[in-house]
Amino acid sequence: MHPLLMSLPTEAFKHGEAALIEAAGGTPRVVRGWTLDPRLQFMEAQTRMLQAAAPPEAPTAETVRAQTRMLVAMVGGAQEPGVQSQAHTIAIDGREIAARLYTAEAPNSNTALMIYLHFGGGVIGDLDTCHAFCSMLCAAGGGPVLSVDYRLAPEHRFPAGLEDAIAAYSYGLVAAERFGAPAGLAAVGGDSMGGNFAAIIAQHARDHRLPSPVAQLLIYPATDLANEAASMSDFGEAFPLTRQTMEWFMSQYANPGDDLKVDVRLSPAAGRLDGLAPALVYTAGFDPLVDQGDSYAAALSAAGVKTHHRRYEHLAHGFTAFTGAIPAADAACREIARETASWLKV
Repeated sequence: MHPLLMSLPTEAFKHGEAALIEAAGGTPRVVRGWTLDPRLQFMEAQTRMLQAAAPPEAPTAETVRAQTRMLVAMVGGAQEPGVQSQAHTIAIDGREIAARLYTAEAPNSNTALMIYLHFGGGVIGDLDTCHAFCSMLCAAGGGPVLSVDYRLAPEHRFPAGLEDAIAAYSYGLVAAERFGAPAGLAAVGGDSMGGNFAAIIAQHARDHRLPSPVAQLLIYPATDLANEAASMSDFGEAFPLTRQTMEWFMSQYANPGDDLKVDVRLSPAAGRLDGLAPALVYTAGFDPLVDQGDSYAAALSAAGVKTHHRRYEHLAHGFTAFTGAIPAADAACREIARETASWLKV
């Protein structure tokens, strides 16, 4: 992400779609027959212009994290009315994992606890990254949502963040009743790398005889970290995630010698898919990860897993964090929250 992206004129979003397209080059951006949302097209065009004017320096984890926090603050939505959130701590193996617990003011005790894992390539992101969306999940179903601030690379390379995610799921199984949800059950969800973790947790639960998640919610998930799908080229320069950024994430997250293609703790698409929790898979059209997410949904269904798949062809990667600035992203997130809620009733 370019530092100058922080100066994007979001006030321009008050203009009509035609004006935004005109400012972004004059014609709608169409790839594979899919048309990008005008606001996202405007942001993409502005980013390219800024990068051409002042090419970014080599990124560091600290600078990219700071830039992402600023961007989310600029385009993210607010917490849903009727939802309360509070800091929470998960004590695991003599250490603590920070988390945030969302509860509904009018709770539904028949809705399973959702353990949610934010996006960020295993390198960036925090509890604020998915704040608005987690509150939507809570509001839609009335059940608690526990958002997890897992360890990040490169300070804590693979499998540290994944281990935190698995530990949080195990904790949720024990804590669910205390949070007002059905005892001994939990769902798991996440977007991008969080979706990667959620998919791996579903496989881990099956293989280690843990209670299966009530559902696995996978939003534009990274399921094949070898990144060989055609969309890595077709949308390799998309906003906000590019192929170059994906490669940088993996250089920070994985260890020398890790096999991104066959290690199922890195690429869940390489794993056995039968006997897994019901899956809701949502992908974005203008996203280097769209093909692997679509393929994973198809593979789950072929393996006999109850699967619901929806592709938002007009949206881009990371749309769960854009609900305050992109009406189409807000609408998509609310639809996802409603559909997920119906799968969490037990």
